[in-house]
Amino acid sequence: MLYKDGAVELRRRDRWTVMMIFVVMMAFLFALSLGSHVADLHAALPGILWMAFLFAGMIGMGKTFANEVREEALTGLILAPGDKIAIYLAKLTGAFVFMVLIEIVSTPLFLEVFQVPWRGPWTLWLLILALGAAGFVEVGTLLSTMSVHTSSGDLILTMLLLPLEIPVMIMTVQATRDLLTLTRAGFWLWIHGLIAYDAIFLVLPLMLYDYVWEV
Repeated sequence: MLYKDGAVELRRRDRWTVMMIFVVMMAFLFALSLGSHVADLHAALPGILWMAFLFAGMIGMGKTFANEVREEALTGLILAPGDKIAIYLAKLTGAFVFMVLIEIVSTPLFLEVFQVPWRGPWTLWLLILALGAAGFVEVGTLLSTMSVHTSSGDLILTMLLLPLEIPVMIMTVQATRDLLTLTRAGFWLWIHGLIAYDAIFLVLPLMLYDYVWEV
């Protein structure tokens, strides 16, 4: 399934295109609205950056089962023998790789548009990106499975996903701000919080996923 989803995305590129257009628009609109005051741009960057990642990711999560719905293969997927957790892990891995790629490509754009010089180690930035993306797609994949069975799936996904992602947003924004300002005192506290969140929301979906398919 992971190979199939990847091949379809490489061929169609519809999700990638929509998410990148959204991120680019967010970067330029917020930069224009904040004006040319350097201090304001620097202070606002962490929050705007992760807000862009969040909403772009929500666009992507809404299309998690788009291929199966388009090809009317969802019922066959539900009735297929085998452990449904494999479906979750395949969708989770694909969404994680996709999200991290969007984040990596978008970061230089935001730094350039907001005129923010990079100061922290790139390895630590990649760590924040990976932990933030993991926390988002773990919850998003589970909720996408729940919402695909309903007629108002996108609305349900948004209503459930946003409140659950508030801790991730707070911790990633604070960790990003600490990294950009070279403040190490609180940086690892936020990193440890992200690791704990990711661990919890990796285990919970694995425990609940079979039940979600039966609902």
